[in-house]
Amino acid sequence: MLPFIIRRFFHLIPTFIGATLLAFVISQLVPGDFLTQKALEPDVRPETIDRLRQQFGLDLPWPVQYGKWIWNIVRGDLGMSFDSNQPVINVVRRPIQNSMYLVILSIVLLYAVAIPLGVYSAVRQYSIGDQVVSVVSYFGLAIPNFFFAQVLILGIFVTRSWTREAFGFNELLLPVAQMTSSNYLDLSPLRKFLDILWHMLMPAFVVATAGMAGFTRVLRAQMLEVLGSDFIRTARAKGLGHQTVTYKHALRNAVIPFIAGIGGLLPGLIGGAGLVEVVVSWPGITPTFLQALSRQDIYVVLGLLVVSSILLMIGNLISDLLLAVVDPRIRYH
Repeated sequence: MLPFIIRRFFHLIPTFIGATLLAFVISQLVPGDFLTQKALEPDVRPETIDRLRQQFGLDLPWPVQYGKWIWNIVRGDLGMSFDSNQPVINVVRRPIQNSMYLVILSIVLLYAVAIPLGVYSAVRQYSIGDQVVSVVSYFGLAIPNFFFAQVLILGIFVTRSWTREAFGFNELLLPVAQMTSSNYLDLSPLRKFLDILWHMLMPAFVVATAGMAGFTRVLRAQMLEVLGSDFIRTARAKGLGHQTVTYKHALRNAVIPFIAGIGGLLPGLIGGAGLVEVVVSWPGITPTFLQALSRQDIYVVLGLLVVSSILLMIGNLISDLLLAVVDPRIRYH
C-alpha cells in the first residue's frame, strides 16, 4: 500500500503543475490588473503605481511570474494579496475553514439521509414510500440549491409570522443568515460550537439536497441490480437473515461506484455551496472569490484555485484507498 501511495504522490505532481499553469495563463489573459484600476484613482501618483508593480513582480514576463509563484507555493507561500497587502494564506484561511465546516456537515447529512432512503426504495420497490422518495428526489435534482435556499428562508419567515400571531412566539425556527449570533463572543466554547452548528443546519441541508437526490436514485438502481444477483439468491437460500443480506452483502457491493466518486465529492460540494453561501451571507470561499475577482486580486483567486486542486487530488487518493477497503478484490502494491 505504501509504495502505491508514493507512486500516486509523484503522479500528482505533473497534474498539479498543469492545473496551476492553466489557471495562471488564464489569469494573464484578463485585460488589466489590480494596479490598472488603482491608477484610475486621482490621488494615486504614477510613481506609486510603478513601485507597486515592481514590488509585486507585475513588470516581469508571465513565465517568470509563474516560476516565482510556483516556487513560493512549494515553500508554503501563496503570494501577497494586492488589495489587503497581506499574505494570501491569511486572507483565505478563515473562508476556507468556514466553507469546510459547511461541507463536512453537508457530507454527513448526504450519507445519513441518502443511504437509508436508497436502501428503503430498493427493498420496497414500487411501494407508496418508494414513490414518495422518487418524487422528492426528482424535486431535489430539479431545483437549484440557491433558489431552494431562498424558498426555505421565505418559509421560515412565514412560519414565524404564523407562530407570532397564533402563540406570540417571535423567534425564527432556524437562523437564515450569517454564521454566528450577535452575542457569539460572549458565549462559552461549547455554546460557540453549538451556535455555529445551529446556523449551519439550513445551508448545509440545502447544499446536500441535490447530492441526496442523485445519490438516492442511483443507489436504489444499484441495490436493485445487486439484489437480483446470483450470490444474493444463494445467500438467502443458505438461510441468511434479511438484514444481513441487505446491508452486509447487497449494500457493500452497491456502494462501490460511490466510493470511486469520492474524489470529486469534496471540491464538488465546496463548489455547490457557492451561491448558497452568498444567499445566506455565509463568510466562505465563494464570497471571498467573487470579491477577489471584482478587485482583480489575482493571487487570492489563484490561491483558492490551488486549494481546490489539492482537495481534488487528495480526494482521488482517498477514494482509491477506500475502494481497497470496501472491495476485497482490489489490491494495491
